[in-house]
Amino acid sequence: MFDAMLGAVPPVAGGRVEDATIGGIPGVRLRPDGARPDARLLYIHGGGYVLGSAGAFTNFAGQIAARVGVEMFIPDYRLAPEHPFPAAIDDVLAAYRGLVAEGGGQIAVAGDSAGGGLTLALLSILTTAKGKGLPPPVGAAVMSPWTDLALTGASMETRAEADPIFMRDMLEAFAALYLQGRDAADPEASPLYGRLEGLPPIRIDVGDDEILLDDSTRYAAWARTAGVDVTLAIWERMPHVFQSSLGRFLTAEHAVNAMSEFLYRQLSGAALPNADLSGA
Repeated sequence: MFDAMLGAVPPVAGGRVEDATIGGIPGVRLRPDGARPDARLLYIHGGGYVLGSAGAFTNFAGQIAARVGVEMFIPDYRLAPEHPFPAAIDDVLAAYRGLVAEGGGQIAVAGDSAGGGLTLALLSILTTAKGKGLPPPVGAAVMSPWTDLALTGASMETRAEADPIFMRDMLEAFAALYLQGRDAADPEASPLYGRLEGLPPIRIDVGDDEILLDDSTRYAAWARTAGVDVTLAIWERMPHVFQSSLGRFLTAEHAVNAMSEFLYRQLSGAALPNADLSGA
């Protein structure tokens, strides 16, 4: 069901989709037509740490890669419950390390939901001894990131009736399968509690109708306090990762275009030609 939902996103015409292993992590490499050789995108998929795959996200992530005009790698990081925390973040770090070793130039990172949480956790890790020797990405863009596996945000209650996708007990189940007794406030699991000083520019897109809204607003507030350049876009009446309705919702098109323009700007230092920022 989860894969079928993502499969409904229209594929990009042209380009190549290849199985690949980077940094010892299997996944999918996307090569859009005309991709520039001096930059890479790492896309980290969502699925509550128990669902999803690189293959399932090929169409959706491919739309971003094509708009930005760079090669992208989607790692098939290990999933819970068979592979609990910290397997996922360890795999993401290994994939990032592998992209750096390829020498593809500047790297940006993007992700959605749990993948957005992994993206932000990766940024913090790269400022610690665990990420020593690795250059940071030039920027990161996340959609509805799950930043607090302790589920302490007020929107767990204030958006409970509005959210058409999640209920608190669903997220509690996902977190339990992933953490298996580990501390939910560990920064590598919940980047809301991580080190935020020195992070690269970040764009966060989130729907106003989702119980994870405060995972974005609180993270953005703490990051700004730490001196990080953060863009927070809250999309009215939109649910969790509404961008996956690309091809069906005009708002999804606007949001993906705005996110892609941000990534292009971080990688190029210039605005994306003909960028559509309507509604952002």
